[in-house]
Amino acid sequence: MQRHQVMEAFNAEAERLSAAMRTLGEDEWSRPTACEPWTVRELLGHVMVAIAWLPGMLDGDAPPQATVSAVDYYRHDARFSPETNDRRVELARERAAQVPSGNDIVPEFDDIWTTAARLCETEPDDRVVRTRHGDPMLLTDFLVTRVVELAVHGMDLALAVGRRPWLTEPAGDLLTRLLLGPRGLEEVRRLGWDQVTFLCKATGREPMTDAETAEAERAGIRWLSLG
Repeated sequence: MQRHQVMEAFNAEAERLSAAMRTLGEDEWSRPTACEPWTVRELLGHVMVAIAWLPGMLDGDAPPQATVSAVDYYRHDARFSPETNDRRVELARERAAQVPSGNDIVPEFDDIWTTAARLCETEPDDRVVRTRHGDPMLLTDFLVTRVVELAVHGMDLALAVGRRPWLTEPAGDLLTRLLLGPRGLEEVRRLGWDQVTFLCKATGREPMTDAETAEAERAGIRWLSLG
């Protein structure tokens, strides 16, 4: 995938999430989410942590070559162990607790993602970074995983506060391609789903029947392990 396409999806989805979070009442920030044990405020804190890794990664030395793709990043290994998941929960809660109220967290989110976007825009297309899990990845591929975070958890946040889940067109096209390859959009239409429904089903947010699973696998779906 081209860097400019990934950056377009990243920016669009971050802007959409920010706009939605600005409409929340203070009581909505404490609602539970499907990503237990996080509240709405804590789940946004998790998204912030996920994006906030970028500046430090860019400050680090670049590995000589990338060996892990965006799909490979979601392989099931120690990154989804109970210990790692516990730390993931703690980091999100710590980030959310740094601001006095739910509404105050949105400007901080905006600062984090716009700073990350600005830094990434100046990097060459062949820039390789090392993730906190030790994966040498093209920066472009790592940014794809950040679009996954924004889009999937954006759906989680929408559902937690009774909003209709969204998916911006650039992010929808990017993630459909990630999960189903170059003909992903065509396959989603053949399956009879829109992109929101497809992403909800592909990430376990909505159930899939045995027949739907078989059809998705026939279409070549790449299942991602998600924490």
